[in-house]
Amino acid sequence: MEVLAAVLITVVGAATPLLFAAVGELVVEKSGVLNLGVEGMMVLGAVGAFAVTLTTGSATIGILAGAAAGAAMALVFALLTLTLLANQVASGLALTIFGIGASALIGRSFVGMPVDRLPQLDLPGLSGLAIVGPLLFGHDALVYLSILSIPATIWFLERSRAGLVLRSIGENHQAAHALGHPVIMVRYLALLFGGAMAGLGGAYLSLAYTPMWAENMTAGRGWIALALVVFATWRPGRLLLGAYLFGGITVAQLHVQGFGFAIPAQFLSMLPYLATIAALVAISADGTRARLNAPASLGRIFHPET
Repeated sequence: MEVLAAVLITVVGAATPLLFAAVGELVVEKSGVLNLGVEGMMVLGAVGAFAVTLTTGSATIGILAGAAAGAAMALVFALLTLTLLANQVASGLALTIFGIGASALIGRSFVGMPVDRLPQLDLPGLSGLAIVGPLLFGHDALVYLSILSIPATIWFLERSRAGLVLRSIGENHQAAHALGHPVIMVRYLALLFGGAMAGLGGAYLSLAYTPMWAENMTAGRGWIALALVVFATWRPGRLLLGAYLFGGITVAQLHVQGFGFAIPAQFLSMLPYLATIAALVAISADGTRARLNAPASLGRIFHPET
């Protein structure tokens, strides 16, 4: 049981950055924008959070800096796609490439330098419980923030007026514009939120999951987060299950060989990405349901009628 608890704790750590990025991207796509720059926003958030934390000695300021770095990248994406009407797919891919290169340049002087891991919350009487204590009450604040983001997103999208406006824009931006809703402003705000969440995912990687900086340390997690949104069929409640499922697959490569299975390490490293492809293939087999849940205006350029 102790071994199982230890494995589950590592699954939680592996799933947290995926959950942050996926929640942000789901809100962005619900507004009708397809952001393929999540990977670049995550890795820039990771290096920004690490650099500021190491420089200031404050993890809180570092986390805020990571979120701000992701939001700044999202602002550039918004300017390109919403104001200058550039192609969303090409712009997202370009920003991912830019983010990977810029983070390597910014972080080259921080390679190999350690930083204190984010402190775990200590709840008297609960954290000390055998097995259950470390599993449920032995994580840092970002883990709990990522989990709380799911009910908060559900409430926002389904219960708040702003969330209903955002969803209406994602379904039919011309009709929403005709009703007087500020389509561009709402999409700007959605993109800033999505970028900040991707930056938080990157900050968790460099400050908690592996408290150090390494070039391209996101290792494709931004792309997995994009696939998670489709896997969840644009429903926030399913993101939690999907993130922890993919987190478990990611952790499997660390434990399978330890249990005595003679499987090449290269194949185990492929597992998260093979699972991503398999999930997308399975979803495409039932394309009707996916199309019904996908925002109708996703990826379409908005031209306000005069």
